[in-house]
Amino acid sequence: MRRTGASVGMLYLPAPDDETVDPPAAAAPSHEQAGGLPGGAPAASGAATLPAPRPAHDRVLRLTVLGGVSREFAVPWYRVAPDDPVPLADAVAQRRLVWVGGQEEMARRYPRPGLILPYRFALAATPVSDPETDWGGLVLLWPGDHPPRLTTAQRDGIAAGCARLAGVCRRAAGNGRPLRPGPQPRLVRPHRRTPGPIEATAAVEFIERLPGGSVALDLNGVITYATEEAAGLLGAEVEDLLGTLPWEALSWMDDPAVEDRYRAAAISRQTTSLTAIRPPGVRLCFELHPGPTGISVRITPAPAEDAAVPSGDPEHSAHSPLPSRATALYQLMHLAATLTEAAGVQDVVDQAADQLVPALGAQALALLTAEENRLRVIAYRGAPYRADVRDESAPLTSGIPAAKVLLTGTPLFFTTRAELALAHPRAAVLKGQGEAWAYLPLIASGRPVGSLVLTYDRSRPFHPGERAILTALAGLTAQALDRARLYDSKQELAHRLQAGLLPHSLPRVPGLEIAARYLPAGRGVGIGGDFYDVIRLTGTTTAATIGDVQGHNVEAAALMGQVRTAVHASAGAPPGEVLARTNRLLTDLDPGLFTSCLYAHIDLAHHRALLATAGHPPPLVRHPDGRTEPLDLPPGLLLGIDPAARYAAGGLTLPPGTLLALYTDGLVEQRGLGLDEATADLAEQLSRGEAGDLDALADALVGHARAAAPRHDDMALLLIRVTGSPERPGGEPGRPV
Repeated sequence: MRRTGASVGMLYLPAPDDETVDPPAAAAPSHEQAGGLPGGAPAASGAATLPAPRPAHDRVLRLTVLGGVSREFAVPWYRVAPDDPVPLADAVAQRRLVWVGGQEEMARRYPRPGLILPYRFALAATPVSDPETDWGGLVLLWPGDHPPRLTTAQRDGIAAGCARLAGVCRRAAGNGRPLRPGPQPRLVRPHRRTPGPIEATAAVEFIERLPGGSVALDLNGVITYATEEAAGLLGAEVEDLLGTLPWEALSWMDDPAVEDRYRAAAISRQTTSLTAIRPPGVRLCFELHPGPTGISVRITPAPAEDAAVPSGDPEHSAHSPLPSRATALYQLMHLAATLTEAAGVQDVVDQAADQLVPALGAQALALLTAEENRLRVIAYRGAPYRADVRDESAPLTSGIPAAKVLLTGTPLFFTTRAELALAHPRAAVLKGQGEAWAYLPLIASGRPVGSLVLTYDRSRPFHPGERAILTALAGLTAQALDRARLYDSKQELAHRLQAGLLPHSLPRVPGLEIAARYLPAGRGVGIGGDFYDVIRLTGTTTAATIGDVQGHNVEAAALMGQVRTAVHASAGAPPGEVLARTNRLLTDLDPGLFTSCLYAHIDLAHHRALLATAGHPPPLVRHPDGRTEPLDLPPGLLLGIDPAARYAAGGLTLPPGTLLALYTDGLVEQRGLGLDEATADLAEQLSRGEAGDLDALADALVGHARAAAPRHDDMALLLIRVTGSPERPGGEPGRPV
């Protein structure tokens, strides 16, 4: 932290981990190994990742080293998957620095972290890599008053720090001891000079002489120092305050507004204030001054006219172990945001399992569902889960706790192991595992869909407030699981429909090599209107077509099937006539959707092709010498608009070795990049690709498109390479033009 040159700083080092559980015995880097923080970058927080067998952009990242903030704040970011909608995932996948200049930009570009942390701060995420290896990523936070852009010096400092971290990772891996994340991120604290006895006494006397009360909170919010005047204003004894959280020691402070202001100060590194009411009506003003080691709080009586935040629940116990309502809301909000973006059942299972265990302080978790009237464990995290697993094939009427809560919809809580064993002797509990148990029904739309089981490593009273929190979290999980099941069903239906509408196989054409790829959009029903086809006409002529129907739904797919059938029926006619006939059919149907289409008539006997387009992206031509360029064709109107539209054709010669690439716009469209630039990028990839293996080239082009940016449209690709001239009927070889 000292090397950043910042007055406030917070370093994150998330490390990759392609396992679903924490890896064994692998050590996180020490502060000395990590080299502090990147030199010259006045950052407030950061994170780095470490080596594993696969590249960092293709695996889960785990938080490894943390500085400037408590672990509690970092719980939602312990694990970053490659496709998570967060800056770090984009930075590592795209191998570039991602800068987010403020709260509004964060909410716009990354809604999930913007919702979870609605505070003022700036953020930079960047990969940690060297020319040979992607080691992971780094996240840095700056205070809320940071300018909207990074300076050149800051960028250079970040780059130098990442290079240093990459060197640490490389040397460790070369020594046979690669750095890996531990079960918990390692906390790095700034170096501070320790005052002597006289100086410490003078500091305490100085603070005591200041008007008002003074309280010091560490990075976790725990009270580490309080003056006598502060204790008097709070209505407590100093001894009762030290070592506690304010909203736990003082029941009237257990209010979401209080903890929210604390979070705002800790994250934004800006002074915040709030007014709270101490019963029986004493108004107190709190000023929170954050720093890299904690928060200094000044307490003064508030004028009567100051607006006061609502007080906490007066019945809340000052020593209750259950989470505060603000902490519960924080967990609920994060889980809700995450599950909203989860698509299939596996996404829901992974997100819920990975987040609930650290958020709730549980030892282990299991998710169970009912299939064919029997229990099935679909996920577990933490300590090896065995309770009820031995009975996972038992009927739901067996009476074991997980089955009982699923059938009745009523949660069960067991504060001790003995209590569980007395109530349910059949519940298998391994020695040394689980001292308290919570069995929660997963209820969606008024019906149970499964069970959530939590185990804790010590006895737990499960106060009413905590039971409500756990039930709410289980309800969020159940609703997401129910939606995900529907999503998976629709996906399966969509894939079957798509498979029925696209060619099952491509014809073998002497003189041509052909490869095709189709990928549905990343979100939604997973079905769209992109299509392609190759039609063998005669011994020396072949037709190829590709198109894109507007929309990503069943209607688009149905129209796609009609367009493909119409083109197939007209194939063999001149290209302009094929498109004109198809266009008239679509305008007669009046589907309300427009279609782009490209049709090519390939004559291998004369080594020539004629092509016509209806608003479709131009094909790319890779010449035998490797030079690649878009083919300039006469423009044509989209199909389905004007029944009288005419389509002109353009031609080109096809010497052996010529490669045609027909594609839909989903393969090239990138947010923030013009179509011409994106097409030029595809042409460059096609030119540089190894043309010897057409299937490998197709995979490479699709892989590059997926890695360049998230895809929200279907993509189709059809590669056709001329290898020679087929024999004419009768055995006479074709004569090139």
